[in-house]
Amino acid sequence: MHVIKKTRITYTLFGMASLLLLPALAMASGGNKYKVTITNLTPGQPFTPPVLVVHNNRTGIFDLGEEASAEIQAIAENGNNEPLVTALAGDVYVRQWVEGTAPIVPANNPGGTPFESSASFTISPHGNARYLSIVSMLICTNDGFMGIDTVRLPVKKRTVYAVAYDARTETNTEDFADMVPPCQGLIGVSSDDMGTGMTDPLLTEEGTVIPHVGIHGGVDLKPQVHGWSDPVAEIVIERVRH
Repeated sequence: MHVIKKTRITYTLFGMASLLLLPALAMASGGNKYKVTITNLTPGQPFTPPVLVVHNNRTGIFDLGEEASAEIQAIAENGNNEPLVTALAGDVYVRQWVEGTAPIVPANNPGGTPFESSASFTISPHGNARYLSIVSMLICTNDGFMGIDTVRLPVKKRTVYAVAYDARTETNTEDFADMVPPCQGLIGVSSDDMGTGMTDPLLTEEGTVIPHVGIHGGVDLKPQVHGWSDPVAEIVIERVRH
């Protein structure tokens, strides 16, 4: 499998308005089109705007049991899509990527935000780029993310389910002070902690991607509010044009 080059960067979630206002599309013209709908299945975990990648089978964005790339670390810890998008632009095995424009919140919308629990995207595979990968941060975690990697696009329609992963690049303190600031507001929880969009070297872990064990009830997070059971997202992939 081709490995995306690793670069380290930190970022405050939603700090770059231009990154969130418009989808980022690359090399998409003609051929088949697919509608991809992502639905948040959790009771209390909002997702960051996801990145969807169309590619061939010689690349991917993460592997269970392998070291999390710096790009995955940036998303899992800080909700920062920019390093991954930059790396995708230089990956010859990537045909297209699409970036979301807003968080995807739980259906019960506990924070009462204007955001939706589902989001739909259009992708356009070409040639041997017949695979889809998706990644998005679980916002109310230290370094949790949901995603799929190298899923074959269907002839007509396919539904897959994404589970929660732990990038294991940061200790799971479950403390708002160590998490991105949007967590509290998106879930409707008040806190005096401002949060952070920066990586804290004092919390660094070994960085091997594993299934996320969920919320234990640490300093601020509560299992009954921020917890989940897998799967965390439903992903419907449907061909809409030939």
